[in-house]
Amino acid sequence: MKITVLNGSPKGMTSVTMQYVHHIQKEFPQHKLKIINISPRIKKIEGDARAFQEILDEVRASDGVLWACPVYYFLVPSNYKRFIELVSERGVKEVFQDKYTAVLTTSIHFFDHTAHNYLHAICDDLDMRYVGSFSADMTDLLKATERERLRLFAGDFFEAIGNHAPTSKSYRPLTGRDFDYIPGDARSKVDVGGKKAVIVTDAQVYQANLIGMIERFKASFSGEIETINLRDLDIKGSCLGCLQCGYDNQCVYQGKDDYIDFYNTKLKTANILIFAGMIQDRYLSSRWKMFFDRSFFNGHAPSLIGKQLGFIITGPLSQIPNLRQILEAHAEMQHSNLAGIVTDEYGDTAEIDSLLQDLAEHLVRFADSGYIRPSTFLGVGAGKLFRDEIWGRLRFPFRADYLAYKELGVFDFPQKQYKMRIQNAIMSLLSKSPAFRKEVNKRMKDEMIKSFQKVLVR
Repeated sequence: MKITVLNGSPKGMTSVTMQYVHHIQKEFPQHKLKIINISPRIKKIEGDARAFQEILDEVRASDGVLWACPVYYFLVPSNYKRFIELVSERGVKEVFQDKYTAVLTTSIHFFDHTAHNYLHAICDDLDMRYVGSFSADMTDLLKATERERLRLFAGDFFEAIGNHAPTSKSYRPLTGRDFDYIPGDARSKVDVGGKKAVIVTDAQVYQANLIGMIERFKASFSGEIETINLRDLDIKGSCLGCLQCGYDNQCVYQGKDDYIDFYNTKLKTANILIFAGMIQDRYLSSRWKMFFDRSFFNGHAPSLIGKQLGFIITGPLSQIPNLRQILEAHAEMQHSNLAGIVTDEYGDTAEIDSLLQDLAEHLVRFADSGYIRPSTFLGVGAGKLFRDEIWGRLRFPFRADYLAYKELGVFDFPQKQYKMRIQNAIMSLLSKSPAFRKEVNKRMKDEMIKSFQKVLVR
């Protein structure tokens, strides 16, 4: 059978992900895997109708489609997302309809699940027959057990195609609301004082609701709030995955476009940041994805520490919990505070006005107090993953991350807690006594809260 592999890596055939595809081909020589490089050719695909049509012809003639890419910043690379947008914009969904499909990604398992959720949902939106996904660590191909796991995954995919296996959808179609937002007057004006607030958007002239929400939000302040449109910036391209920035945070695009100067002089110097965009498919636009991907010149170290963040979004966000989780995780990974998210999805102008006003007030109030919401598993778990990887196998090539993590005190390994280690050793030894264990069981609940009493007693 013939499988079309849509390669989402900016590195094309030299990507780690494609090595996994090559191994599948090696294990199943009876099938033909045709690899089509999407991300490195996105400008040609977007501008050349023939190039786009050639991809569609390959998909149409295939028995199955394998979406294969690295995980970039919670999702797929921005150029890959742009291709998905083109499929929708140009009305060629029927080419993908009823095709058996699967997903293969490589990463260090940092939010690989949100990338897989996204691609799964896209496959459901295209009415494809989704079989499953495989999330590989970058070095799994070097391990015999993981190669066998990959072989079993691919074999199941081929078998599903050959047997016309039944599949079911996990994601319902998104339902939008036909609603024109007409902003009302601000009930009061918030003074930002000495704080700097910046709105970043990708709004286009036809996105009236988004533009209206931004203007209503700005009207909540007594002073002028700077607004920057990503579409007005000269951004030559998305992240290339070259890792040149890993040593000293010097990006290959340095001095070649507006992005790095914009990020350093506008975002890093702000106290309050508002990101405003419209949902396109199951995320924001590919322009927004490019914004997040390019921020990787900062490496894995947080670059917006202590900022107050807010999101203004048009579209059915409540129907895409995966996207909400990405936005929340972004704030936590940056060690910033997500003050709120306002959408137009409920179609009530008065309510939207009120929510935008409230968001403005909370952003300033939290900025004044320096409040940062405690991290949840999204930030804590991901932070520990990066901590271990940067200390270990990724210390090179991510030298800049290693130095930043040392300075920020990220390397807080439990083995450094010597007092706790000694205490645990003593208690483990004593626990061999039945009488001691009985006494511990009797006093456990009281002992767990005993140390809090000195804080609670006035």
